[in-house]
Amino acid sequence: MTAKRTILTGIFLLVIVLGLFPILAMIAASLHADGRWTFDSYQGLLTSRREWALLRHSFVLAASVSLLTALFGVPLGILFGKTDFPMRRFFTIAFTVPLMIPPYITAIGWADFLGANGLFAKLCGEAAAGAAYNLLFGFTGCLFVLFSTFLPVVILLTMTSLKSVHPRLEDAGRLVTGWPGVLRRITVPLILPSILFGIILVFLLTIGEFGVPNFLRYDVFVLESFVQFSAFYNFGAATAAVLPLALFTVLALLIEWVFLRERFHEVQTVPEKAASPVIELGGCRTGSFVWTAVFCLTVVALPLTVLVGRSFSVSVYASALAVASDSLLRSLVYAVLGASLLSLVGFFMGYLVGRQALPFWRTADTLTIFLFALPSAVIGIGLISLWNRPLTNFIYGSSTMIIIGYLVKYAALTSRITASTLSMIPQSMEDAGELAGLGWMRRIGWIVAPMARKGLLGGWLVGYVFCLRDLETTMIIYPPGHETLPVRIMTLMANSPPERIAALCVVMACATVVPPALAWSLVSLKRGGRNHETH
Repeated sequence: MTAKRTILTGIFLLVIVLGLFPILAMIAASLHADGRWTFDSYQGLLTSRREWALLRHSFVLAASVSLLTALFGVPLGILFGKTDFPMRRFFTIAFTVPLMIPPYITAIGWADFLGANGLFAKLCGEAAAGAAYNLLFGFTGCLFVLFSTFLPVVILLTMTSLKSVHPRLEDAGRLVTGWPGVLRRITVPLILPSILFGIILVFLLTIGEFGVPNFLRYDVFVLESFVQFSAFYNFGAATAAVLPLALFTVLALLIEWVFLRERFHEVQTVPEKAASPVIELGGCRTGSFVWTAVFCLTVVALPLTVLVGRSFSVSVYASALAVASDSLLRSLVYAVLGASLLSLVGFFMGYLVGRQALPFWRTADTLTIFLFALPSAVIGIGLISLWNRPLTNFIYGSSTMIIIGYLVKYAALTSRITASTLSMIPQSMEDAGELAGLGWMRRIGWIVAPMARKGLLGGWLVGYVFCLRDLETTMIIYPPGHETLPVRIMTLMANSPPERIAALCVVMACATVVPPALAWSLVSLKRGGRNHETH
């Protein structure tokens, strides 16, 4: 067996062992109790009206968030990706910020803004603030917060897929109609698979979200699993409570596999030289800019600004860091480790998928997407059921559990980024290295990796962000003494001053956003310096 086959097969088997085996172990453990096989845990699920009501809440919330993100995300993606809209890059980054921080931090910001002592009460009166505050805690608040959190998923996928539309098709359309007709009849239908994939992804991410419904007191299905596991330690009931969510994930990905997968993998980036001209907004340019700026200020800047204002005191930050500095340090260390391992695993999985290197490349891609879309409660309970054994207690009782959770949950991100990056590197470059007598590992180290360094850096930064912001997976599996900052904030909210919680939220947001922003800025400056020297 060649080195290429050995390494790629080994990485694939590693993902199966770390990701799929825990799910199978969880299901087996829920069906076996007191030395016999039983369906008692699932009988209660099927006959309980409350469980069906919670499942309906989850489905309606996820469907509503998906529809809303599509209605706003696709136009914004086209606006930022294909028009002469001013400050496109700035607004793209701004709308991405809520996705980079734990969603419940956005919810805390809105609660502070609409609270009795908040800014809204001072501007509009206590009666209006009270009504808005009550509206926040429930379905409407969850819908709005999760919409603002997952909106960039659709925006970014729309912008990316626009690059795959060859300008010749649009130029032909413009001979008989204007840009509105071209977008409606040519561009949007061509990028529809990516848009639908984004909608499905938002649906699955919403249905597995725990932090926002928990804070805003809206009962959804995933909360039942957390209650059964953390409060009652009823493993069978907790597994039964998350299994329908896993089935939702399987069904959604099956739809994606049957209807979208072939067209999604056919998407190729068009060379920059062939890029189509941007759409000139003309008289609509000012109006669209004002509307977008107001919308961005409302859904992105306002909740974070409120948190900054509420915690605007050196003593408050000193107090916050005094109680949570150890959690902050752990979060940073775990995020760096997790991102580094994700980059390694994701590179080889991305190579397997992007180069279609082995016959099971489709299975590998589907497995990573399945694990990413799977609710974190399913992954967490599965990991505990697999590793909570005498022989593996040295892993179960250490921070290794958290790193494994990161690898299982977020491998799809670095894998897809690598696959996308490799699509822009000609296969002929590897073939030339092979003709020169270089082995596969040397070709990877000397040719592929250096040419893909920008994508690898992007994958590492994305892995860092998602590892640092993770709440749901970590909250289930973290061993005593290893809680991260998102978990510490969640546990302190019940009995800590609001100013301290606001300060910790600001620290969390800065720790998530600032390092990637600085790293990307340095890379951009370095690339700009090289281009200047070339000219």
